[in-house]
Amino acid sequence: MRDLVAEHAPDLLAQCLELIGEDPFERVDDSTRFAQPAIFCASVAGWRRSGLSPGDPVAVAGHSLGEFAALVAVGAVYDHDALRLVVTRGHLMAQAGERAGGGTMLALLGASADSARHLAADHGVVVANDNAPGQIVLSGAGNALTAAARQAREDGLRAMKLGVAGAFHSPAMAGAVPEFESALRQVEFRAPAAPVISCATAARMTTPRRDLAAALTHPVRWAETMRTLAALDVRRFADAGPGSVLAKLARRNVPSADAVALADLALEPARG
Repeated sequence: MRDLVAEHAPDLLAQCLELIGEDPFERVDDSTRFAQPAIFCASVAGWRRSGLSPGDPVAVAGHSLGEFAALVAVGAVYDHDALRLVVTRGHLMAQAGERAGGGTMLALLGASADSARHLAADHGVVVANDNAPGQIVLSGAGNALTAAARQAREDGLRAMKLGVAGAFHSPAMAGAVPEFESALRQVEFRAPAAPVISCATAARMTTPRRDLAAALTHPVRWAETMRTLAALDVRRFADAGPGSVLAKLARRNVPSADAVALADLALEPARG
């Protein structure tokens, strides 16, 4: 990721080093405080490399942190302002996780939405991500998720702890909300060149400050978000983030989709 950012977004890399005081790319596995700015910068760099402009997409969406890059892509917020918000967000979420006594996330493969909700209720955790049919993520205390994973395997599901140090998209993040709301009030948001679909509501984002703050504690409704994009007649999905995870999820949620990862493709600017 760092090489991509150094080539296509050196201004963001310099700002990132200044804001954090060290290179986040060297510590992405240590804390969300470092991972979030690194991933954001890589996503914006991938968008810049594509040559696409704010008016090219039919609509955009971002998976959790990705909403900040999505807003940048359609001109709704300046990239340097968004980076300051991301650095603040990562710091506050890391603090909230520590105050809540830790926590983590558990991926369930093969679970239906109903079975995941029942499993979460049984163990005092929450559904954090509904990513695609058969791919749901729970969030909560580590011991509770260990028990949930045991039950899930007994029920014939695959369950895998994720390598994150925090119960993200759960009530454990509530402590981060007030200060993040304050940071959001310091940033100017403008009308986007294309609709931005909120991953927390699966509807068009009309009040970015409200939606971005609420997303800290609300689940990511990614499967619904993909269906909303498809209903807007989006047929080609371009994943601007590092890797190709979201391109793969687009195909799972919208089987007819033409989904590509910008990291693997040099796109010519074209609506769609």
